[in-house]
Amino acid sequence: MSIIEELTWRGLVADCTDAAELEKKLAKPITLYCGFDPTADSLHIGNLVPLIALRRFQLLGHHPIAVAGGATGSIGDPSWKAQERPLLTKDVLDRNIASVKVQLAKLLDFESQKNPARLMDNASWIQNIPYLDFLRDIGKHFSVNQMVAKESIRARMADREAGISYTEFSYMLIQAFDFHVLARDFNCELQIGGSDQWGNITPGIELCRKKLGKTVFGLTLPLIMNADGTKFGKTEKGAIWLDVNRTSVEDFYQFWIRTDDRDVIRHLKFLTFLSRKEIEDLEKQHQAKPESRIAHQALAKELRNLIHPSTAGVAERTSKILFETLFENYTSDDWEFLTKHSHSIEVEKTKLVGMPLVELLVLADLSSSKGQARKDIEGRGISINNHPPLPNFGCHIQASDLQLGKYLRIRKGKKNYVVVTAK
Repeated sequence: MSIIEELTWRGLVADCTDAAELEKKLAKPITLYCGFDPTADSLHIGNLVPLIALRRFQLLGHHPIAVAGGATGSIGDPSWKAQERPLLTKDVLDRNIASVKVQLAKLLDFESQKNPARLMDNASWIQNIPYLDFLRDIGKHFSVNQMVAKESIRARMADREAGISYTEFSYMLIQAFDFHVLARDFNCELQIGGSDQWGNITPGIELCRKKLGKTVFGLTLPLIMNADGTKFGKTEKGAIWLDVNRTSVEDFYQFWIRTDDRDVIRHLKFLTFLSRKEIEDLEKQHQAKPESRIAHQALAKELRNLIHPSTAGVAERTSKILFETLFENYTSDDWEFLTKHSHSIEVEKTKLVGMPLVELLVLADLSSSKGQARKDIEGRGISINNHPPLPNFGCHIQASDLQLGKYLRIRKGKKNYVVVTAK
């Protein structure tokens, strides 16, 4: 099965320039790239589809380049954004790039003897070009008429109040210049990205044709949307990040376990390296007995092993203790494990005993404020240890609530837990 056939079976081809010719080109190893703007100090799971696609290409012998947008990131991509992004300083961008490289090393092999991945910062080739030279040498190849015809740009221009700044409007030129530089200096022949990047990829293809006389290609991958219409990768607590300091291994694992039944097979195709037969077998088991959540467990395990390989078994044991072990049977080892590998806080025992529950909920980050804590309790969404949901918000933590004299488990809803340890 060719890489294009593989991506097509997985549902990973959104748009492609000259697919038949690209498939011929991919019969031999080529260089390809995917860009990302380091707008945060961590990637999130929305970045996984194109980055895992880079890994798929690398495993088949191709040469992947991950381009960190030190230049484009300082501007902000306007594609499908309702408002302009906050501008980041160079120091912030440099820190973000350094942090993200650690995560990329989990997905790409930078040490391969045969086809090592490369990480490049587009600021290295754009920052020293004089503005007038860029306008003369690059800008002259772009028609404003064609630029404003891009659907993502038209959407922003339709908003009379927000509109689009010249800074954002120039983003397309810089991304096109990236492709030109990589095609010129590294013989890069393919750019991949999410489907929202199609309007930024095609200008680069045209620029390579006009400036270099080279035929290069573009391939976009679909953005994941949940079956219920909600945005993929978002929870009540925010985005699901790849950095363990932003999203714990437990939360990362549980996010995939909670995948909607309608989405789990698609996620297995998009985001794992399981074979076609393995996924089809999981699909049959899922259709026959969805309540077993076998497909969900496979998805969570594969992604946990991919992003957090050193924590194998941690998420499963945490999940087993929290959701399968009877609370009355918790051992001291169970409590110690939870304090290390799940959401936990320490509070001085003299302060904890007698502390109003609303105050503890805020301290544990289960409620955003005391007012919200009262609403959560009144809505019968809060319980202490294994007791039924509390009926009122006037209660205080008692010494008798402390298990083994030091542990307390607070639950919000069905799935959010915090372990409190009295010190």
